[in-house]
Amino acid sequence: MTAEERPDEADEDQGPLSIFDRDDDRDGDLSSEAETAPRRRRGRRLLLWTLAVLLVLFGAGFGALVWTADHYASSVARIPNAFPTGGAGQPTAVPHSGQTFLLVGLDARADQPTTGQAAKAPAWQLGAQRSDTMMLMHISADRKSVSVVSIPRDTWVSVPGHGKAKINAAYSWGGPALMVQTVQDLTRIRIDHLAVIDWNGFRALTDAVDGVDITVPRTIEAKGDAREWPAGTHHMDGAEALLYVRERHGLPNGDLDRTKRQQNFLRALMLRTMNSGTLSSPAKLTGLLGTVGDVVSVDDRLSNSDLYDLAWSLRAVRPDGVHFMNAPFGGFDSIDGQSVVLMDDGAAGVLWDAMRTDRMDDYLTQHRTSADTLGDNVD
Repeated sequence: MTAEERPDEADEDQGPLSIFDRDDDRDGDLSSEAETAPRRRRGRRLLLWTLAVLLVLFGAGFGALVWTADHYASSVARIPNAFPTGGAGQPTAVPHSGQTFLLVGLDARADQPTTGQAAKAPAWQLGAQRSDTMMLMHISADRKSVSVVSIPRDTWVSVPGHGKAKINAAYSWGGPALMVQTVQDLTRIRIDHLAVIDWNGFRALTDAVDGVDITVPRTIEAKGDAREWPAGTHHMDGAEALLYVRERHGLPNGDLDRTKRQQNFLRALMLRTMNSGTLSSPAKLTGLLGTVGDVVSVDDRLSNSDLYDLAWSLRAVRPDGVHFMNAPFGGFDSIDGQSVVLMDDGAAGVLWDAMRTDRMDDYLTQHRTSADTLGDNVD
């Protein structure tokens, strides 16, 4: 039969097709408008409800993500008055030169509490603590590399208002602000932020990732209170890692070798975090973030949004993009009955200038074989 012989079927308006219409409702004849309209309305309602549910689920997931990030960022204690004020001020920031953090590890005196909460107590007390570890961490402007430079705690420097002294005395005498001012005067680098942790914090972080692997290239014999470290790879829990990073008396170069051990530990901790499934396991990641919040304090200029913006911006950094080194060594000396470390001011000036102007990649290319740069074999 031709179309002309089927005028009623050809002329009938079938209406728009819907994915919610069922083909088996059509048995050769089109349904009436009264029958198709309810189906279309049901189809539109189903589509709207589906979209609504998806939006609610997405919103809940996003809200949980934001809450989690804000929760852990809020658990990090803030240190007030961490920067010098008044006439001291801070060096002028160099535009587009990245960010520089001062990382401070505290060594509480034997007669002071040494719990894992020590770093959570921003209230500084005169003489209660000395900074046992100082590292400048420079994050490049393109967020592709990180450079960490240790300043040995016995380095002989000028401490504002106190004359010449070991650099670790600055924290004891004047707290975070004097520590920051001393490092800024030494390097002429603007410190953007401060992070503080105590030694027990290192132990807790190690246990949070189920230990780290450290290779001792040759046997270090016991000396005095120092334990023996047999050659080989050691899987260290927090307590053993703490002994490893604190040791210096059994090492050939004392405090210099200890700073390299501290860097070696941080490198091992970073590798363990990246390679052990911690970042992909919600339970492990939650435990690590909770531990960080328990043992780390930062300056109060660093807001919650600053913390997770920084973490997100560093997501592309890989282990080979993180470089460790000591400040250029100028020799040992004895001053006023104290054993001190001297800095090579000329070589250090080149390093500080590279860090200040965000040219650390060029610096490392020229100094990669320097004894001050952390190698694969660390005593």
